[in-house]
Amino acid sequence: MTAVTPISATRRWSMLALGVFAQTASAVIVNGTPFLLPALTDRGMPLATAGLLVSMPTVGLVCTLIAWGYAVDRWGERAALVIGPALTCAAAIAAAAAMAGYSATGGHVPASRYVLLGALLFLAGLGAASTNGASGRVIVGWFPADQRGLAMGIRQTAQPLGVAVGALTIPAVAAAHGFSLAILIPAVMAGIATVGCLLGITDPPRPAAAAGTRPANPYRGDSTLWRIHAVSVLLVVPQYTVWTFALLWLHRDVHLSLAVAGAVVTGTQILGAAGRIGAGAWSDRVGSRLRPLRTVAIAAVFSMAGLALTAWSHWWWAALPILALASMITVADNGLAFTAVAEIAGPYWSGRGLGIQNTGQNLAGAAVAPVFGALITAAGFPSAYLAATLVAIAAIPLVPLARTRVPAAA
Repeated sequence: MTAVTPISATRRWSMLALGVFAQTASAVIVNGTPFLLPALTDRGMPLATAGLLVSMPTVGLVCTLIAWGYAVDRWGERAALVIGPALTCAAAIAAAAAMAGYSATGGHVPASRYVLLGALLFLAGLGAASTNGASGRVIVGWFPADQRGLAMGIRQTAQPLGVAVGALTIPAVAAAHGFSLAILIPAVMAGIATVGCLLGITDPPRPAAAAGTRPANPYRGDSTLWRIHAVSVLLVVPQYTVWTFALLWLHRDVHLSLAVAGAVVTGTQILGAAGRIGAGAWSDRVGSRLRPLRTVAIAAVFSMAGLALTAWSHWWWAALPILALASMITVADNGLAFTAVAEIAGPYWSGRGLGIQNTGQNLAGAAVAPVFGALITAAGFPSAYLAATLVAIAAIPLVPLARTRVPAAA
């Protein structure tokens, strides 16, 4: 294993903390907007239409993930971690201003306002895309291989933490004070992230390329990266199914209040964060990202099948613990795949590799809300959970053969 670039451990971990916060702010706007579904559907908006609206941050994100990855490879991580959150902050503030004056429970909202809201949420997601590859590259660049899985697992907790923050705050604020204040929550977080990354992030050094040569394209002659991307796309479907509809399912089928349902979802996301850390540490210990990835894929199948069965049978005493288990398992693969892509792609391609990784995942995630929303409307929540189970089954044979050693440097 190569020597760690000279930098204090405190500095490395402080940059990890900043990356986690920036990614959490992005997750609140991208993954937290589905928690506006109760407020939107209570107005009479069809679930499939409301699902399309709250997917707009994800659509904005997927349109620019690869471009942000190229920018990271070309100009560095710090610039992306400053410019992107600043754009998210500005767009979210504009969205809040656009919805100012409309309550969450009464009063007609013109269709044009919803169109404007969707456009601004699209821009907010566009800015949020910057943090995905950039924060991961900071970790891969500054942490040694035997700590990378743990560090990336901690970084990957940002997504469930963002969902937890969204579940705990957005539906309650939207119900009590309207959309405007609810959308200001991610705006404030993105603003703080902008300042923090400006002051605290340093781009990691990269090995100099040989004169007159170009870094080899890791996608040529090897299917490993493509297979990891495919597995991640498939496994994100059960993840987003749980994230997007758990609150609505708990409220409508299990008959929990929005406050209690939000607290339950928050608790499951904290478990998900712990699962990502555990999976990362596990991969460091076994010296492989891919062997744990296969195990997680198998576990996702069983947890989603259990959720489908218990939701269909109305065994709420079993469904709620299985929901917590599924919330933890279905997010555990992300850090493993993310780290594997960054390590295999190398320092001159990891930005684009991570961009491709997240583009595929978020395209699939963006489709979950409208497609599975329509499925739930037609056949109910158990059918959606069963469909997600079948998608997870397809991922298992695509996991590449395990590499017995993680790369020493990326």
